[in-house]
Formats: sequence, C-alpha cells, structure tokens
Amino acid sequence: MTAVPQFDPVIHPPVRLQLAAALSEVSDMEFGRARDLLGVSDSVLSKHLAQMQEAGYVRLRKAPLGGRQRTWLVLTVQGRTALKAHVRALQDLAGIVG
Repeated sequence: MTAVPQFDPVIHPPVRLQLAAALSEVSDMEFGRARDLLGVSDSVLSKHLAQMQEAGYVRLRKAPLGGRQRTWLVLTVQGRTALKAHVRALQDLAGIVG
C-alpha cells in the first residue's frame, strides 16, 4: 500500500493555495490586486493572510501608492518551500488515484 501524501494544512484551503501560487509568480502583490484576483472580500483575504503570516509563509509590508498607504503581500522563502511541498503531495495523490 502506498503512503497517503501529507498536505500542508495552512496552504491546503483553496483561497490560500491560489494566493500562494499567485504570489510565487511575483516579487510582491498589492492587497487589492490579490483580493480581486481571488474574488474574495477584504475580510476573507485578511483572515487567510493572518493564518499564512502566522505560519511564516507570507510577509506584509506597507508602502504608499498613489498617495495612499497600501499593503503589499510577499511570499516568504518558507512559504515558497511549503507551496512546492504541497504541490508535490497533490501530484503524488494524483499518481495514486490516476
């Protein structure tokens, strides 16, 4: 019997997985851009970001843009490593099922 792949519980929820994947493609992303890309409300994105930040997967930084203070999201090295491991686990599962 093949071992069942272990998913990262922080990255596994769809919004967090999509966010990590989107952030892995850029150096940073403005909060509003991430919210619109994911199609979620500010509060939903904030809740997911808090859990990712607590795990050390995302870092937030404040910077001005267009005369207003904005929040920028950065996927950390630890977050990139976690995303890669989670995707490998998903691929492993697909190999078992397929």
